[in-house]
Amino acid sequence: MKLPQALPRGLLLIGLGLGPMLAFAGVPEKAPNAGAPYSAKGADTCLSCHDDPEVVDVFHTAHAQPNDARTPFGKGGLQCEACHGPGGNHAKRVKKGESRPSMIKFGRTAATPVGVQNAMCLGCHEQTAVANWHMGPHDVNNVSCAACHDSHKAKDAVLARATQPDVCYTCHVAERSQFQKVYAHPVRQGKLACSDCHAPHGTVAQKQLVRATVNDTCYECHAEKRGPLLWEHQPVTEDCSTCHAPHGSSNPGMVKQRGPLLCQSCHSQQGHPSFGYGPSGLPGNAAPATALALGNCMNCHSQVHGSNHPSGSSLTR
Repeated sequence: MKLPQALPRGLLLIGLGLGPMLAFAGVPEKAPNAGAPYSAKGADTCLSCHDDPEVVDVFHTAHAQPNDARTPFGKGGLQCEACHGPGGNHAKRVKKGESRPSMIKFGRTAATPVGVQNAMCLGCHEQTAVANWHMGPHDVNNVSCAACHDSHKAKDAVLARATQPDVCYTCHVAERSQFQKVYAHPVRQGKLACSDCHAPHGTVAQKQLVRATVNDTCYECHAEKRGPLLWEHQPVTEDCSTCHAPHGSSNPGMVKQRGPLLCQSCHSQQGHPSFGYGPSGLPGNAAPATALALGNCMNCHSQVHGSNHPSGSSLTR
């Protein structure tokens, strides 16, 4: 296989953007085996040794489409070496006792610096990822693209709703336990993925949310809570997570505490006496019998998110 006379556009972008990206990431700009010649037979040279199923599966992905010039295996592309760098020195015979020159390797435990790995990905995916990537915590914490994505697999686990959470849980272990609680968003059931609420490639919103605020993100599914309402409960309009645990809770409705404890975290005495309700009940049994019987503010104030009733100022109807 003859080498192409000119590099495709994606590889030119890598060359132009590699230096600034790596300088930004604070890692050496020189990639492994930089300046080495390309192999004479391209992918055929690589596959003569690397023929295991995890490697060969790349031919079932978008990266190895020979009829798409944008891909490494497209017309005039460098195939495997478009991502892993020139392999001429790596593929040649080495003298006894000498180590084989390394190439760019991808993954969580790869020796190749994360900045070099990500620069290869961003060289082609610059329009879809690089705009916000450097503003997100994944780049700040030196996370590589290959820590989440497997470009060799026909079905990348992080791109499927049913399998994506397990990829995220490898780092976000606290969230795994929260989703195991009895009242949680249907992530375990495969009906919701982390990326339905969070933008993993970076965003200017807090918590990497897909919308500008917590409430706007929640309203994507809970549109009935958006309003406007005649009588509004102020914490609801400010931040849903004031009362709700977004990943999961042991309490019905995914609230952080059961009533009346949740309500009494803000309300002391407003409209009628309020008594601190703890594990041992009400202090001194001084509360009215109705309060003892009801035991939860929301039994009366049922429209806790807000009301459109003309007499609903106290959110009771």
